[in-house]
Amino acid sequence: QVQLVESGGGLVQPGESLRLSCAASGSIFSIYDMGWYRQVPGKERELVASITSGGGTNYVADSVKGRFTISRDNAKNTVYLQMNSLKPEDTADYYCNADVVARVRFTIDRNTYWGQGIQVTVSS
Repeated sequence: QVQLVESGGGLVQPGESLRLSCAASGSIFSIYDMGWYRQVPGKERELVASITSGGGTNYVADSVKGRFTISRDNAKNTVYLQMNSLKPEDTADYYCNADVVARVRFTIDRNTYWGQGIQVTVSS
């Protein structure tokens, strides 16, 4: 079974920074695209940024361009989201997502997995 575990969230003031981490574990053979999403109550989950297996950024939402940077460490099966110049409107639950090839029971399968979510609150 593959698990994604996020860390690094919390409460910060406007203008401050946070770095989210998401580590994948399990019987993993390879990880393709990884991404970060966010969701506020009553709204749909939105893609914030995504990154290819080779480390190329293939999407950054306009609302966070120039402030957020996605990166990954393939040796650690971990994706990061560096969030600078945080604004109150960045307040949300953040979820990581990964396209993973892994052993699941007696087969090798490719599936999309999600983390449990982590809260980020930006408030003065």
